[in-house]
Formats: sequence, structure tokens, C-alpha cells
Amino acid sequence: MSVNVIVPQLGESVVEGTISRWLKSVGDAVVIGDVLAELETDKVNIEIAAENSGVLESLLKQEGETVNVGDSIATITEGKAATVATSKPV
Repeated sequence: MSVNVIVPQLGESVVEGTISRWLKSVGDAVVIGDVLAELETDKVNIEIAAENSGVLESLLKQEGETVNVGDSIATITEGKAATVATSKPV
């Protein structure tokens, strides 16, 4: 199942930002809390973290693009393959 990575609420009067850089690439395994991207606004810089574990399937926005609160910027595919890819040897 694929889930969208959504730009979260950024602040009281901040409605858009620019993706300054992606920290993960398509095909990378991610777990909840992994920082996926950095977003710059006129007031703050924030990190966008994964809210789901899986594999980063696609980047819908590129570095330098302006995005709005609520925009989908990437997709993560959840599933068994992601669990195997992120598990560590005991």
C-alpha cells in the first residue's frame, strides 16, 4: 500500500516553503521518524519526517520547488519488503 508524504502545518502564518534538499532517495528503506527532506520557509527551516515505514517509492516534488501546506511531496510503499530492508542482524 502506498501512502503520501504530506507537508505539515508549518506555523501560524506560514503556508508555503521550498524543498531545500532530499535526505533520502527513491528506493531507500525508511522507518517512522526518519528525516526525508529539509524545507525552508521565510520564518523557519523544518525537517519533514516519515510518518510510515516502508520504501520511498517516488519524489513528487524536487529540490528548489515551492510547496504548500497539505501538498503531497513523496510516496512511501508500506509492506513486507520494507520490513526486511530495514531490519538489522541480531
